[in-house]
Amino acid sequence: MFPRIKRAELLACAVAVLLVSATIERPGSEIENVKSTEHTNKLVNETSPYLLQHAHNPVDWYPWSMEALERAKREDKPIFLSIGYSACHWCHVMERESFENEAIAAIMNEHFVCIKVDREERPDLDEIYMNAVQMMTGSGGWPLNVFLTPDLKPFYGGTYFPPENGRGMPAFPRVLLSVAETYREKRQDVERSATNITEAITTALQGPAEAKTDLLDERIIERAANQLRGEFDTQWGGFSIAPKFPPSASISLLLRHHRRTGDAYALDMATTTLDRMAYGGMYDQLGGGFHRYAVDREWLVPHFEKMLYDNAQLAEVYIEAYQLTGKPLYLRIAGETLDYVLREMTDDTGGFHSAQDADSEGEEGKYYVWTLEEVNEILGSEDGALFSRYYGVTDEGNFEGRNILHVPRDPEECAEQTGVGLEELARRLDGMGRKLLAVRADRVPPGKDDKILADWNGLMISAFARGARVLDSKTYRTAAERAAAFVLGSMRTNGRLQHTYRSGSGTVDALLDDYAFLIMALLDLYEATFDVAWVEEATDLAEEMVRLFWDADGGGFYTTPAGKADVLVRSKGAYDSAVPSGNSVAVHALLRLARLTDKKEYSEKAEKTLQVFSSAMDRSPRAFVRLLGSLDFYLGPRQEVVVVGDSEDAATRRLLELVYRSYLPNTLVAQVDPAADAAVAKAIPLLSGKKLVDGKPAAYVCRGTVCYRPVTSVNQLREKLVQE
Repeated sequence: MFPRIKRAELLACAVAVLLVSATIERPGSEIENVKSTEHTNKLVNETSPYLLQHAHNPVDWYPWSMEALERAKREDKPIFLSIGYSACHWCHVMERESFENEAIAAIMNEHFVCIKVDREERPDLDEIYMNAVQMMTGSGGWPLNVFLTPDLKPFYGGTYFPPENGRGMPAFPRVLLSVAETYREKRQDVERSATNITEAITTALQGPAEAKTDLLDERIIERAANQLRGEFDTQWGGFSIAPKFPPSASISLLLRHHRRTGDAYALDMATTTLDRMAYGGMYDQLGGGFHRYAVDREWLVPHFEKMLYDNAQLAEVYIEAYQLTGKPLYLRIAGETLDYVLREMTDDTGGFHSAQDADSEGEEGKYYVWTLEEVNEILGSEDGALFSRYYGVTDEGNFEGRNILHVPRDPEECAEQTGVGLEELARRLDGMGRKLLAVRADRVPPGKDDKILADWNGLMISAFARGARVLDSKTYRTAAERAAAFVLGSMRTNGRLQHTYRSGSGTVDALLDDYAFLIMALLDLYEATFDVAWVEEATDLAEEMVRLFWDADGGGFYTTPAGKADVLVRSKGAYDSAVPSGNSVAVHALLRLARLTDKKEYSEKAEKTLQVFSSAMDRSPRAFVRLLGSLDFYLGPRQEVVVVGDSEDAATRRLLELVYRSYLPNTLVAQVDPAADAAVAKAIPLLSGKKLVDGKPAAYVCRGTVCYRPVTSVNQLREKLVQE
């Protein structure tokens, strides 16, 4: 995904060689680690938990601010930029080893203007400088450490650096002194390299120069499915050997592809992966919710942090798989994941927190693992034996002498082997799990990043709204409504939507992702509540999104608004990573909103955006799986279902439940009470003219440009829907 600009690469490599080979007579082993708590730096006034973790380092940290950038220019010092996040294990390691070390901090303070950034607060900066490091080194990750010229151009960087020589990496003190020397004595080389790297980043992040109109068809989706087929682990699911990250968007695309083509193997790839993840150690078998990723092929040993965005997307894709297959496991996993977020990740305001750490008491995973002795002591020998058999608990353990709970055999097999009926087994395991969960609650919990991010909250609102529909849960609906009301009401400063909120205020202006994800969430919330106010709010956000981010010349949306002096490159990308791109979600949201509001300009911008990225999708379809999902929606066939009837009426509910329980990814659903006033139809023209039929609740189905005769029974509606 990152273009290899030969000239930039060569110059970057040349600078890198200069840095690591410089003759510095101060090896890392001579730097004595002396931790101090007597220091306070400029991060102390920040709200980000990650930045506050570094507020008492001896490093003279600045937040990303004009004060820091102006100082670098005034003193002509290079910038040392360190980007991480609160749940990042190796970020904590580097802090302990280097940023708390007074001798290392002294080198940093003498030679650099040091800036700390929370990647979750400034994903725009993270995107730019992650691209730079990947171009320079071929890989990336966090902590992300980059050296910049005072005009913000990167010229050297990496990820984790050890305090002493080792692991094939130079000691961090040596890197610091080498960079400082190179910046002083080989300034012209540094400037030339930084300029060319910046040109390469700009090429990579600003997208194609022209839109293509002849590539938007299902063949791109077919090729993405074939690429996934080639990468698929047939035994354990997923699309790599190890480590394995949850491929939510890929699974969602495979489900769509199966619906479009009938490809049975696409469905098998999706369900095998969902089954293996649900039964593996990456899923918290007691408390619900998923850890960040598995370090092994079998999904057994996770990296134990829990991220809001993962759990939002996984809850949604398990719901989709349930709608398609009817498999109860998927509905259970979705519900348990949503319940986990309600229990552990929901703020008193109604917003959702960002992440839980991997570590507790200084050990990764300690909060989640068990010994056989602990299990038997809590449950007794008989129940302990049954629990241990089901969850793979042994005396030797599977993780540093302890046990990560997982399900190593099918529940049916365990029921047969133990002579306990499947329903009875589930009932007993539920009771045992509650006992262990109560004991776990008394342990020292992992740290939590309790900031509220607008984009990730948008993903979670969508998950709760869809859960409310499919599980018929008022609790989930209320959670979605509260979070949406909080973001729209409290995450604004001087009328401008904010990206992040903590300690009573927002601190960073919203980016494209915030707008796109929230618009999609509000449309999902409308389909769960049929409150027209959510569509009106989505329309207001869409107008603001277009005004701030739309590229009027080339099409597509920029990540940042125009005029930000502290951003090196104004990126415009659609690559889908762990979180979908803003352009991917904006396309889907605008297509939905266009049909509800009858505003053609929204669908035109969505189509233009697809055209802008069509060549990139055609070259590397696997890299745009969420955007391809939006393409699938664009290609259709799309349909709208309007149910007319009192929402409390049983017949009305039966019609809606059929739609809710069916896998209809390209269907919009709306509902209107026959007594609704004209303002409702004005806000949503799709509702205009829809009435009861012979006094009965009715469903109106439209597909493409054709609308069918309204139906009043579930069976009649089912016949209409299967034609999708």
